[in-house]
Amino acid sequence: CEWAPNEKVALESAFGASLAGKRAFCGMKHVGLNVAADPLFTIAYTGVNAGLIIGVADDPGIHSSQNEQDSRHHAIASKIPMVEPSDSQEAKDFVKIAYELSEKFDTPVSYKMCTRVAHSQSVVETKDRVELPTKTYEKNIAKYVMAPANAIRRHPVVEQRLKDIETWSETSGINRIEMGRTEIGIITSSTCYQYAKEVFGEEASILKLGMVNPLPSKMIKDFASKVKKLVVIEE
Repeated sequence: CEWAPNEKVALESAFGASLAGKRAFCGMKHVGLNVAADPLFTIAYTGVNAGLIIGVADDPGIHSSQNEQDSRHHAIASKIPMVEPSDSQEAKDFVKIAYELSEKFDTPVSYKMCTRVAHSQSVVETKDRVELPTKTYEKNIAKYVMAPANAIRRHPVVEQRLKDIETWSETSGINRIEMGRTEIGIITSSTCYQYAKEVFGEEASILKLGMVNPLPSKMIKDFASKVKKLVVIEE
């Protein structure tokens, strides 16, 4: 664990660890992701060796920041998956899922927190730690050196990867439907899922998103067809 001079260096250091074969994580606030955007967009093209998670904490309501920008736009623009937990248990469990997702699809994964979830407390069930062997680094200029001739060949790989991840998310369980009464259907994520459950209980059906990019379009359409009125709740 180490501090970096800024978020760009933090992401580059974490990426270096990933290339060397160790799972890596770097964390920052939403405004810090702007600083890290330079390596972020290129790492999206190169992919990873061992799993790489980019943790970003958004601040809807501006509790302690200079703005309330939405990091989902960074995930969409850089074409990487973004997962978003809604409580302390998911905050732990989704990290494991994110690492497995990163290695399965050869991609960095954006891990979106928000102020309310980051400051929450709840009982968490732990499991035994699993130590993984260091992955072997293999020199691959075509994959890791993003000169234009290589980058242009990686572009369709990135586009197909997003489609494959969307297909995976439809059945992986990271997104889930909780059917209640069908007069109102709610699509939501993160802490807003908790608000919706507190207010509506079983009076509404809920599609709870754990992956907010790419969105599970088939799942959304199927859910929408089962309810009379569809509402999106977010901060």
